[in-house]
Amino acid sequence: MSMSSDAEQGSRAGTRLNFYRRQQILSYSLILPAALGVLTLILYPLYQVVDISLREGRVMNFARIHDLPLGFGNYVRVLSDPQFWNSVFVSVVYVGGSIAIAYAIGLGIALLLNERLPGNRILRTIVLIPWAVPGIVLGIMFLWILDSSYGVFNAMLRDLGILSADFPWFVDRRTALISVMVPTIWKSYPMITLTVLAALQSIPRELYEAANVDGATHIQKFRFITWAGIRGPSMLVLMISALGIFRDVDIVFGTTGGGPAHATETMSLYVYREAFNYFRMGTATAVGTVMIIVALMIGAIFTIFAQRSKFK
Repeated sequence: MSMSSDAEQGSRAGTRLNFYRRQQILSYSLILPAALGVLTLILYPLYQVVDISLREGRVMNFARIHDLPLGFGNYVRVLSDPQFWNSVFVSVVYVGGSIAIAYAIGLGIALLLNERLPGNRILRTIVLIPWAVPGIVLGIMFLWILDSSYGVFNAMLRDLGILSADFPWFVDRRTALISVMVPTIWKSYPMITLTVLAALQSIPRELYEAANVDGATHIQKFRFITWAGIRGPSMLVLMISALGIFRDVDIVFGTTGGGPAHATETMSLYVYREAFNYFRMGTATAVGTVMIIVALMIGAIFTIFAQRSKFK
């Protein structure tokens, strides 16, 4: 009896194992077509980007770009171009400053909306409005708002006695980058607000009640409860927002076009200028390749921080 029982148990275990294997094979078979499609849509364009970045020379007809010789001249030219390094510096300040201020605004609004205030649902809808406005339209809006002669902002400063004459915010080299950051911040904070708000609402209220019993201060509750609960989602939304601002060109293009004197020329705008002003597709694609590497580094950094921030 014991031998037959062992045989039956072994047969059942083998049947279950075969069933799980068939399930795995079926699962992989169903995923394979989509995975191949995604890989094709990612790997082939990446191959084209790297190939074009190695094509030296200028071409007016994009279909003939593969007739150009191969080499590393584009990368040498880019890395030795002072304007490229200026665009790197501008991009770092533009992305870093915009993200930092947008996160501070988004966090503050999320903390307010997390309180039980009247009209919270309406306020959440209103917060989304800047995010829905196209970047080029937003740039034109702020061109009028910050216009030196007819802008509302200058008129307010004149009425308050802060300004005695018109000030060209987008034309002055000292304030052009800050002026471009303002609409970028205005467009970026809604997504941060909603993501942080969702994370705040997932934190159990019992933790705050226990902290109150223990006599914790507001700063301690924020540090050990609130921040611990929103740190992971915050890293995720910061990564997405940073990558979005890093690649976007519409707001800068619509307001200053990279001027004055390259003061607001980001890496994305540098790519646009090289490709469509000077028709150096290889150089533009070489900068695009550098931007892909930078974007991967940004994603890796934020991913590491997000993995270290799980609730314990």
